[in-house]
Amino acid sequence: MSNASGWGLTARLVSKHFGVLGNRISEALANFDPETATEADRDRLVETLRETARLLATARASFDKEHNDVVSLQNLIASDERAADKLAERLAAGTISEATVTMFCDELEANKARLPQEVQEEADARAYMDELQKIVDALGKQLADFDAQAKKAMQSLAAAKAQKDLQEMRIERQSQLAGLHGMQGSSTALNALTRRAQAVSNEAAGMRIVADIGQKPLDQQAELQAIRASVHQPDNGAESALDRLKRLSGKSAGPVPLLGETKPG
Repeated sequence: MSNASGWGLTARLVSKHFGVLGNRISEALANFDPETATEADRDRLVETLRETARLLATARASFDKEHNDVVSLQNLIASDERAADKLAERLAAGTISEATVTMFCDELEANKARLPQEVQEEADARAYMDELQKIVDALGKQLADFDAQAKKAMQSLAAAKAQKDLQEMRIERQSQLAGLHGMQGSSTALNALTRRAQAVSNEAAGMRIVADIGQKPLDQQAELQAIRASVHQPDNGAESALDRLKRLSGKSAGPVPLLGETKPG
């Protein structure tokens, strides 16, 4: 086996076994990053279209050349056929050599024999150009369809992501609300704060009891002072003018004599 054959077999084995692996890797990458994979697929499609368009341009130039060759050859044959009659007259008149006429006839026959080949080459060039044109048209349509489907798929993906984000927000909100409800009986910090508030309240109640005990003798003393003040202080506001005169004169208050009545001696 030659080295070339060996390398050819190696290339086929690599293509067969690792080509599948490459497809799997491409599929995995596409699932991992579909946006980038979509762009890569479109780039490959555009590159295929661009390469095919270059081939089409070359095929058109080749067809134009083949067509011009056929037209030129046909025109030459037609022109030589018209000149044959005149050459026959000149040969009969002896104004042209037989060798020249023979060379002319050889070229005319060769051109006529070559014309079908030229026509076939023109037809082949046209067929190749037409096939490339069909491929370019198909690729152009495929690219347009790809863009339309990609746009629709991206819109669907964006909508799906929006729905996913919305549901995640709802789940997070539900978790927050559940956490707030659960804090009433399960939050360590909240329980500690509640216990601290109760302890402070109990401390305040104890201090109030102590303050009430200390305040009681003060209140009792103030009450006694008020009683003493009320006993020793005359109630001038309720004393009549007569009682006041008697008090000031040192006489006890007696019945007040009626008008015109004389006091017994």
